[in-house]
Amino acid sequence: MVFRICHLVNTSTELSLHPEKEGRMQKLLDKQVGAIPLSPVITGTVYPILMMISISHLLNDAIQSLIPSIYPLVKTNYHLNFAQIGLITLTFQLAASLLQPLVGMYTDHRPKPFSLVTAMGITLIGLIAMSQAGNFHFLLFSVALIGIGSSIFHPEASKVAYMASGGKRGLAQSIFQVGGNAGSALGPLLAAAIIVPLGQRIIGWFAILPLVAMGVLFFVGRWYKLHLLTLRQKSKTRDADAPVLTKSKIFWSITILVVLIFSKYFYLASMVSYLTFYMIEKFQVSVQHAQIFLFIFSFSVAAGTLLGGPLGDRFGRKYVIWFSILGVAPFTLILPHANLFWTAILTVPIGVILASAFSAILVYAQELLPGKVGMISGLFFGFAFGMGGLGSALLGILADHKGIIYVYQVCAFLPLIGLLTGFLPNIGGRKRKVV
Repeated sequence: MVFRICHLVNTSTELSLHPEKEGRMQKLLDKQVGAIPLSPVITGTVYPILMMISISHLLNDAIQSLIPSIYPLVKTNYHLNFAQIGLITLTFQLAASLLQPLVGMYTDHRPKPFSLVTAMGITLIGLIAMSQAGNFHFLLFSVALIGIGSSIFHPEASKVAYMASGGKRGLAQSIFQVGGNAGSALGPLLAAAIIVPLGQRIIGWFAILPLVAMGVLFFVGRWYKLHLLTLRQKSKTRDADAPVLTKSKIFWSITILVVLIFSKYFYLASMVSYLTFYMIEKFQVSVQHAQIFLFIFSFSVAAGTLLGGPLGDRFGRKYVIWFSILGVAPFTLILPHANLFWTAILTVPIGVILASAFSAILVYAQELLPGKVGMISGLFFGFAFGMGGLGSALLGILADHKGIIYVYQVCAFLPLIGLLTGFLPNIGGRKRKVV
């Protein structure tokens, strides 16, 4: 297109002595230039968009976290066994995880600025269906819809955070991620206060959450569409400036990152799903007391998520990944042998350090393959979802056979997998100044 316009400009200059031809040529030139979509250049971090996408993430993940809240209700109402309860979780996890890389790959080639609104619309339908589900199979259908909505939301929302980062990609991903963490924590509180006492059908009232999110995401979609050309231009520039890595090196780097995600989310599953049981069995504390320990850990995870991205921007992704995975090992190894007081203390650095890894891992992977932001986001979000669900299931089986204390003795060694970080290439070093 640029060469064609330059040719038209040169030709129009040559024909300047012929007024009629010059006029026709000028009209043709104006038509060609007018066909090029112009968009404002993103010159800095767009915090309003990051806050909108974070709030949307909060609402999306709050809806997701309502699903486990109805398990006691549907188990009694529909006479389900634990295998069927597990199938509900599996259905959601498969829909929410397996589709994400495919969605990301598709939108990398065919961007859909308003797909976020569509995703939340699908979640809305699934939420209403879940509130009205009268049998087990319809319940599976409803949670699958919520999973599909989530699978569209996460890679596209992560791409918006990437666009709005203004070069501070780690910070942008952290802001986006902390919204999801807050939503996951908010959902169970809403369920305990409203759904448990009032019943399954009250879930329909939570339709206000996706409706609010759709309104917010409509404005995000307009901004996304307006700056789409800028995203493409910057992607090409980053490709030209990136260090040259062989396909084999990129493949093994992505593989290492996936293994690190496995380590992180398996250990997180042990804490999120079984910390209360561990505290009750080992220290004979009450359920309410055990919940305080889980809250302390969840708060630490939120803090770590918010810190990890900016630290990656400042010191380099690889160093943060190294510290986040391997650096937590001393604390996890001590935890199974600590008394009640030190267990409470140790949950704080474990949560903060381990949670700081995801933003750094995701942005590092995006920088390995900068032209495939959606695919990478979908792959890592999907894999994280899958590992969380699989980890809970497998660790639950291990706890049934060996005891919950044994689970923590085994999981204590998972962060040592962080030694693999040493094989990752240095693709950025310390952060360059962002103009």
